[in-house]
Amino acid sequence: MISAGDFRNGITLEIDGTVYQIMEFQHVKPGKGAAFVRTKIKDVVNGGVVERTFRPTEKFPQARIDRVDMQYLYADGDLHNFMDTSSYEQVALSDDVVGDALKFVKENDTVKVCSYNGKVYSIEPPLFVELVITDTEPGFKGDTAQGATKPATVETGAVVYVPLFVEQGDKIKIDTRTGEYLSRV
Repeated sequence: MISAGDFRNGITLEIDGTVYQIMEFQHVKPGKGAAFVRTKIKDVVNGGVVERTFRPTEKFPQARIDRVDMQYLYADGDLHNFMDTSSYEQVALSDDVVGDALKFVKENDTVKVCSYNGKVYSIEPPLFVELVITDTEPGFKGDTAQGATKPATVETGAVVYVPLFVEQGDKIKIDTRTGEYLSRV
């Protein structure tokens, strides 16, 4: 059990049968009245964010979230197959569980599969990936005053905006949280 006075960012807990992760928290001590904890919590299963306040003495059970490193094997229709790298056990997950998480993930890359009570609810790709550009327009120097970008398709099929000097066949580093170009490799 964890009390509201001990909340920290990233802690997962069970409130009314639903698992939430604390995104932000703030201890508020008004001049008049009792202190309280103002939080922004995210439902880990459906991704919805809710703002709630708690008394510091309220207690909630801490939810145990399992994060397992798995290798992405291949897509088969609307199923995506993963393999646990330690036990070699294979798992097939549907498109609605995977969502947009595999946009920058190639086959044989390692991802984190997050589950609660044995039910997988999300996939966490690596924070940074290196991918080869398969298609982009040629960039022309001298066209702009400020750093201009152009669309480029990477080997997974995702479109990333890159600077004009990046050419087809270049390997680039991408931040998977924002989908932004970071650098050439």
